[in-house]
Amino acid sequence: MIHTDGEVAEWTFPADPGSVRTARTVVRSQLRAWGLESLGDVTALLVSELVTNALRHATGPIGVRLVHPAEPPGGLLVEVSDPLPDLPHERAPRPEDEGGRGLQLVACSSRRWGMRPGATGKTVWFELALPG
Repeated sequence: MIHTDGEVAEWTFPADPGSVRTARTVVRSQLRAWGLESLGDVTALLVSELVTNALRHATGPIGVRLVHPAEPPGGLLVEVSDPLPDLPHERAPRPEDEGGRGLQLVACSSRRWGMRPGATGKTVWFELALPG
């Protein structure tokens, strides 16, 4: 973990397949600490999809950042960054395709989502509504 302070938590993971499991674990743990365990399953699933995409298409460190807003009506913001500058494209996979559904899953499961280029690489983000 690089930084956990108040309403923000960030981690950097190596471009290694074991990072997917570690990312799910630390995200669930942080959500429990914030009292947001009800968001654990969907957040872990979407983080897993985005970290896996980063592993498939980029080399170098993968960043995961959670932002828990202090004031409503904001939602839980989750960002996954990697050093590849190319923005991902949503695909329309055929029923027999084994992949290509990650961004569709993010789009269907989150309140809103998007991507943005960075100084080095890109960030894919999504926002989940807070319980209550």
